[in-house]
Amino acid sequence: MQPCTGFTDEIIIMKSKLKNLFLYVPLDVSFLSLIGRIIILAVLLIWGWKLIFASIASNAAGKSFLHLANTPFHEAGHVFFRPFGSFLHSLGGTLGQLLMPLICTVVFLLQTRDTFAASVGLWWFGENFLDLAPYIGDARAGVLPLLGGNTGHASPYGFHDWEFLLTETGLLRYDQAIARLSHGIGSVIMLLAVAWGGYVLWKTYNESV
Repeated sequence: MQPCTGFTDEIIIMKSKLKNLFLYVPLDVSFLSLIGRIIILAVLLIWGWKLIFASIASNAAGKSFLHLANTPFHEAGHVFFRPFGSFLHSLGGTLGQLLMPLICTVVFLLQTRDTFAASVGLWWFGENFLDLAPYIGDARAGVLPLLGGNTGHASPYGFHDWEFLLTETGLLRYDQAIARLSHGIGSVIMLLAVAWGGYVLWKTYNESV
Protein backbone atom coordinates (compact mmCIF):
# COMPACT_ATOMS: atom_id res chain seq x y z
CA MET A 1 0.00 0.00 0.00
CA GLN A 2 2.93 2.36 0.53
CA PRO A 3 3.79 2.74 -3.19
CA CYS A 4 0.14 3.54 -3.92
CA THR A 5 0.05 6.08 -1.09
CA GLY A 6 3.26 7.67 -2.34
CA PHE A 7 1.85 7.96 -5.85
CA THR A 8 -1.32 9.58 -4.47
CA ASP A 9 0.76 12.06 -2.51
CA GLU A 10 2.71 12.95 -5.64
CA ILE A 11 -0.56 13.62 -7.50
CA ILE A 12 -1.78 15.87 -4.67
CA ILE A 13 1.51 17.78 -4.67
CA MET A 14 1.40 18.15 -8.46
CA LYS A 15 -2.18 19.45 -8.33
CA SER A 16 -1.17 21.95 -5.68
CA LYS A 17 1.76 23.18 -7.77
CA LEU A 18 -0.38 23.54 -10.90
CA LYS A 19 -3.07 25.40 -8.96
CA ASN A 20 -0.47 27.74 -7.52
CA LEU A 21 1.00 28.28 -10.99
CA PHE A 22 -2.16 28.92 -13.02
CA LEU A 23 -4.50 30.33 -10.36
CA TYR A 24 -2.08 32.41 -8.33
CA VAL A 25 -3.57 35.72 -7.20
CA PRO A 26 -1.35 38.54 -5.87
CA LEU A 27 -2.51 40.19 -2.67
CA ASP A 28 -1.69 43.76 -3.74
CA VAL A 29 -4.26 44.17 -6.54
CA SER A 30 -6.14 47.44 -5.97
CA PHE A 31 -9.86 47.85 -6.55
CA LEU A 32 -9.24 50.18 -9.50
CA SER A 33 -6.85 47.68 -11.03
CA LEU A 34 -9.46 44.96 -10.61
CA ILE A 35 -12.10 47.10 -12.35
CA GLY A 36 -9.65 47.81 -15.18
CA ARG A 37 -8.97 44.11 -15.64
CA ILE A 38 -12.67 43.33 -15.69
CA ILE A 39 -13.11 45.88 -18.49
CA ILE A 40 -10.20 44.33 -20.41
CA LEU A 41 -11.72 40.88 -20.02
CA ALA A 42 -15.11 42.13 -21.23
CA VAL A 43 -13.47 43.67 -24.32
CA LEU A 44 -11.61 40.42 -25.07
CA LEU A 45 -14.81 38.42 -24.66
CA ILE A 46 -16.87 40.60 -27.00
CA TRP A 47 -14.06 41.09 -29.51
CA GLY A 48 -13.12 37.44 -29.45
CA TRP A 49 -16.75 36.38 -29.88
CA LYS A 50 -17.03 38.50 -33.03
CA LEU A 51 -13.79 37.12 -34.47
CA ILE A 52 -14.69 33.53 -33.67
CA PHE A 53 -18.07 33.68 -35.39
CA ALA A 54 -16.86 35.67 -38.39
CA SER A 55 -16.28 33.56 -41.47
CA ILE A 56 -12.72 32.76 -42.50
CA ALA A 57 -13.42 34.33 -45.90
CA SER A 58 -14.25 37.65 -44.21
CA ASN A 59 -10.67 37.83 -42.86
CA ALA A 60 -12.01 39.66 -39.80
CA ALA A 61 -8.85 39.05 -37.76
CA GLY A 62 -6.66 40.17 -40.65
CA LYS A 63 -8.58 43.42 -40.95
CA SER A 64 -8.37 44.24 -37.23
CA PHE A 65 -5.68 46.55 -35.84
CA LEU A 66 -4.14 43.62 -33.98
CA HIS A 67 -3.01 42.24 -37.33
CA LEU A 68 -0.63 45.22 -37.51
CA ALA A 69 0.97 43.99 -34.27
CA ASN A 70 1.12 40.39 -35.48
CA THR A 71 2.75 41.20 -38.82
CA PRO A 72 6.18 42.37 -37.52
CA PHE A 73 6.55 39.13 -35.55
CA HIS A 74 5.56 37.17 -38.65
CA GLU A 75 8.23 38.90 -40.71
CA ALA A 76 10.80 38.58 -37.92
CA GLY A 77 10.14 34.84 -37.90
CA HIS A 78 11.10 34.67 -41.56
CA VAL A 79 14.37 36.46 -40.83
CA PHE A 80 15.18 34.27 -37.83
CA PHE A 81 14.51 30.96 -39.60
CA ARG A 82 16.07 31.95 -42.95
CA PRO A 83 19.39 30.12 -42.24
CA PHE A 84 17.55 26.82 -41.73
CA GLY A 85 16.43 26.30 -45.32
CA SER A 86 13.53 27.34 -47.54
CA PHE A 87 10.87 25.26 -45.78
CA LEU A 88 11.61 26.60 -42.29
CA HIS A 89 12.10 30.06 -43.76
CA SER A 90 8.50 29.97 -45.04
CA LEU A 91 7.19 28.32 -41.89
CA GLY A 92 9.13 30.81 -39.76
CA GLY A 93 6.59 33.56 -40.36
CA THR A 94 3.84 31.49 -38.81
CA LEU A 95 6.13 30.31 -36.01
CA GLY A 96 7.22 33.85 -35.20
CA GLN A 97 3.63 35.02 -35.12
CA LEU A 98 2.67 32.25 -32.70
CA LEU A 99 5.79 32.19 -30.55
CA MET A 100 5.71 35.85 -29.48
CA PRO A 101 2.35 35.74 -27.64
CA LEU A 102 3.27 32.32 -26.25
CA ILE A 103 6.54 33.73 -24.88
CA CYS A 104 4.63 36.64 -23.33
CA THR A 105 2.22 34.18 -21.71
CA VAL A 106 5.05 32.13 -20.22
CA VAL A 107 6.90 35.23 -18.96
CA PHE A 108 3.77 36.57 -17.26
CA LEU A 109 3.07 33.17 -15.78
CA LEU A 110 6.52 32.22 -14.53
CA GLN A 111 8.47 35.44 -14.09
CA THR A 112 6.08 38.27 -13.22
CA ARG A 113 3.51 35.90 -11.64
CA ASP A 114 0.60 37.79 -13.20
CA THR A 115 -1.91 35.09 -14.10
CA PHE A 116 -4.45 37.52 -15.54
CA ALA A 117 -1.85 39.03 -17.89
CA ALA A 118 -0.91 35.46 -18.84
CA SER A 119 -4.53 34.79 -19.78
CA VAL A 120 -4.49 37.88 -22.01
CA GLY A 121 -1.31 36.57 -23.64
CA LEU A 122 -3.02 33.22 -24.21
CA TRP A 123 -5.98 35.02 -25.82
CA TRP A 124 -3.54 36.76 -28.16
CA PHE A 125 -1.93 33.40 -28.95
CA GLY A 126 -5.33 32.01 -29.93
CA GLU A 127 -6.18 35.10 -31.97
CA ASN A 128 -3.10 34.50 -34.10
CA PHE A 129 -4.51 31.15 -35.22
CA LEU A 130 -7.59 33.04 -36.45
CA ASP A 131 -5.31 35.59 -38.10
CA LEU A 132 -3.50 32.81 -39.96
CA ALA A 133 -6.59 30.91 -41.09
CA PRO A 134 -7.46 33.11 -44.11
CA TYR A 135 -3.81 33.02 -45.23
CA ILE A 136 -3.79 29.23 -45.06
CA GLY A 137 -7.12 29.00 -46.87
CA ASP A 138 -5.78 31.25 -49.65
CA ALA A 139 -3.03 28.79 -50.59
CA ARG A 140 -4.72 27.62 -53.80
CA ALA A 141 -6.79 30.71 -54.60
CA GLY A 142 -3.89 33.15 -54.22
CA VAL A 143 -6.14 36.22 -54.13
CA LEU A 144 -5.42 37.54 -50.63
CA PRO A 145 -3.36 40.76 -50.66
CA LEU A 146 0.11 40.03 -49.30
CA LEU A 147 2.77 42.31 -47.88
CA GLY A 148 3.73 44.74 -50.61
CA GLY A 149 0.34 44.58 -52.31
CA ASN A 150 0.95 41.44 -54.35
CA THR A 151 -1.23 38.35 -54.33
CA GLY A 152 -0.17 34.71 -54.38
CA HIS A 153 -0.96 34.33 -58.07
CA ALA A 154 0.96 37.49 -58.95
CA SER A 155 4.04 36.46 -56.96
CA PRO A 156 6.83 33.96 -57.64
CA TYR A 157 6.53 30.49 -56.13
CA GLY A 158 7.52 30.59 -52.47
CA PHE A 159 6.36 34.13 -51.77
CA HIS A 160 3.01 32.91 -50.43
CA ASP A 161 4.10 30.96 -47.34
CA TRP A 162 1.23 28.53 -47.20
CA GLU A 163 1.06 27.85 -50.92
CA PHE A 164 4.70 26.79 -50.66
CA LEU A 165 4.32 24.84 -47.40
CA LEU A 166 1.26 22.90 -48.47
CA THR A 167 2.59 22.25 -51.98
CA GLU A 168 5.90 20.95 -50.62
CA THR A 169 4.11 18.63 -48.17
CA GLY A 170 1.51 17.45 -50.71
CA LEU A 171 -1.34 18.94 -48.68
CA LEU A 172 -2.35 21.81 -50.95
CA ARG A 173 -5.79 20.34 -51.66
CA TYR A 174 -6.52 20.44 -47.93
CA ASP A 175 -5.92 24.18 -47.53
CA GLN A 176 -9.55 24.92 -46.60
CA ALA A 177 -9.69 22.11 -44.04
CA ILE A 178 -6.40 23.21 -42.45
CA ALA A 179 -7.66 26.80 -42.37
CA ARG A 180 -10.81 25.66 -40.54
CA LEU A 181 -8.66 23.65 -38.13
CA SER A 182 -6.53 26.72 -37.41
CA HIS A 183 -9.65 28.82 -36.83
CA GLY A 184 -11.11 26.13 -34.57
CA ILE A 185 -7.94 25.75 -32.49
CA GLY A 186 -7.69 29.51 -32.07
CA SER A 187 -11.34 29.77 -31.07
CA VAL A 188 -10.98 27.14 -28.34
CA ILE A 189 -7.80 28.77 -27.00
CA MET A 190 -9.42 32.22 -26.90
CA LEU A 191 -12.47 30.92 -25.01
CA LEU A 192 -10.26 29.03 -22.55
CA ALA A 193 -8.20 32.19 -22.04
CA VAL A 194 -11.30 34.24 -21.22
CA ALA A 195 -12.53 31.54 -18.82
CA TRP A 196 -9.11 31.44 -17.17
CA GLY A 197 -8.93 35.21 -16.84
CA GLY A 198 -12.49 35.36 -15.54
CA TYR A 199 -11.78 32.78 -12.86
CA VAL A 200 -8.61 34.58 -11.80
CA LEU A 201 -10.53 37.87 -11.46
CA TRP A 202 -13.32 36.16 -9.52
CA LYS A 203 -10.76 34.65 -7.18
CA THR A 204 -9.00 38.03 -6.87
CA TYR A 205 -12.27 39.70 -5.89
CA ASN A 206 -13.10 37.02 -3.32
CA GLU A 207 -9.69 37.29 -1.70
CA SER A 208 -9.72 41.09 -1.62
CA VAL A 209 -13.10 41.60 0.07
